Amino acid sequence: MEPETSNDDDIMEPTHWKKAGWIARIIKGDDDGWSVAMTRVGDDEPSLVGPWTMGRDKKNPKPIDAAGFATLVKGASDVVRRHEAAARERLHRTLTCTTDQGQRVRVDLDIAPDEDDPHAILAVFDERTGEELRRGRVAPNVKLSAAAASRFLRTGEA
Repeated sequence: MEPETSNDDDIMEPTHWKKAGWIARIIKGDDDGWSVAMTRVGDDEPSLVGPWTMGRDKKNPKPIDAAGFATLVKGASDVVRRHEAAARERLHRTLTCTTDQGQRVRVDLDIAPDEDDPHAILAVFDERTGEELRRGRVAPNVKLSAAAASRFLRTGEA
């Protein structure tokens, strides 16, 4: 039986699908089981690896179908989205505080993931108007606190 294809780049074979920016491959496990690996096109490593169902003969894997592939894409996309959100959270901090002058401000610290030039950008915004009051480059290990925000507003140094 010829594999189904909808365009030149798509692959829809029983154990290998490539469509919509994702590749699903069914792989043999260490034991007698099967797994499916979901990899974004262009990535070196799979985003998601999970168990795969045996076929009726209890020896070979169940073929991938359109519904199964759609479910796998949704699950792998969710994993990637959560991973990217966690990475953003590790590099971004926000603090809301009141300065020495009684002004409510939001302070954002964004760490640049750069091994050659480690730094962060500290920005202070008026919480009421949203106006940026000061922005500057600081050390990536700066301690984000109300005192550091006030000092940064006064002197430009955290």
